[in-house]
Amino acid sequence: MTTRTLGQAIARVVADDNCSGCGACTQLGAGITMQLDARGYLRPRLAPGAGGEPQSSFPDVCPGVRVRPNAEGGRVHPTMGTHVAAWRAWATAPDVRHRGSSGGTLTALSAWLLESGRARSVASAAADPEDPRRTRSLPVVDRAGALACAGSRYAPACSAALPVGAGEAFVGKPCEASATRALHAGQGASAPLILSFFCAGTPSQHATDDLAAELAAGQPIADLWYRGRGWPGQFTVEREGGTTASITYDESWGKRLGPTTQWRCKICVDGIGDSADVVAADLWETDVRGYPTFAAADGCSALIARTERGRQTVLEAVRAGVLAVEEIDMDRLAAVQPLQVQRRTTLFGRLLGVRLAGRRVPDYRGFGLARWALKSPRAAVRALRGSWRRTRRARTALSVEADGPRS
Repeated sequence: MTTRTLGQAIARVVADDNCSGCGACTQLGAGITMQLDARGYLRPRLAPGAGGEPQSSFPDVCPGVRVRPNAEGGRVHPTMGTHVAAWRAWATAPDVRHRGSSGGTLTALSAWLLESGRARSVASAAADPEDPRRTRSLPVVDRAGALACAGSRYAPACSAALPVGAGEAFVGKPCEASATRALHAGQGASAPLILSFFCAGTPSQHATDDLAAELAAGQPIADLWYRGRGWPGQFTVEREGGTTASITYDESWGKRLGPTTQWRCKICVDGIGDSADVVAADLWETDVRGYPTFAAADGCSALIARTERGRQTVLEAVRAGVLAVEEIDMDRLAAVQPLQVQRRTTLFGRLLGVRLAGRRVPDYRGFGLARWALKSPRAAVRALRGSWRRTRRARTALSVEADGPRS
């Protein structure tokens, strides 16, 4: 980057629409906050006079500028990333397994880290108690707090804005995990333990608001959850008074939330949490075509240790009786994660199409994307053409928002 100040560097990432809303930039300078923009995505806002310092570590930290593979990882699966070990896993506590999105493994790990004294706090995210439509990043200090964070939140959050340090842990989206690892580069064992999950992208807050309004039918909302409380769970609004209204996961994500996913997520190299020490993913059952089904069942996760530190953490949790695990092959996980496989294998063509249309893209060197293009040149060309057309259309409509947050 040729920009000279932090404020200029942030502005360029936002103007290019490469901001993921992770919030890490708020830790690099004073007077920077994260607020919802007019489209319903979290973006940095600078107070008057803020951002004048040199950009310093910003290019290494911001996922909208640069993402690198996990340097501490073990073997590399072509689509599922670095790994030391992998398991089919679930929380042994029935309430945790039921509450979680898919097996409750990250919730169980978070609670155990706190209860055992292995972590003083865990940075995570949960429904805002004042407005359950919104998602709030917060430090968790006990089991009750960890349980409150259980279940996916398909809406903007900025957990990388939370300071974490030695003796603490972090749970967040892959982009937040990448930024957090970069913020603590070189700290070794004193860096926070990083937990993440497979991510299909961040939808607009407006999608949640609109769907919640329909289900609430004009009544005040007491609680809202996207998944969990059964697997895979349903998008559910609980009205004041205790009545609920729900729609299926397939309907809520596939038709309402997913289509509003922000641009940066559509060109993401790391929806699989490659920067984490431990990452969880849905381990779906599949139909005869090999595609995931969403039949109700007891939740199970794929749990991947991407570092030796992560492997030791999982094994200690198993010995403590917190998790039940069975070893799995990474190819099995790839077989039930077609979206992640498709994104990784066509990304080179999509990125090239975006660049040819005149828009900057993040630097993803080290992920071997060109090799996939050479293996499937026709798919790469189709992805290039589609991205070029979409980017040209988007550039005519894209502007840097100057509006205040939507209430």
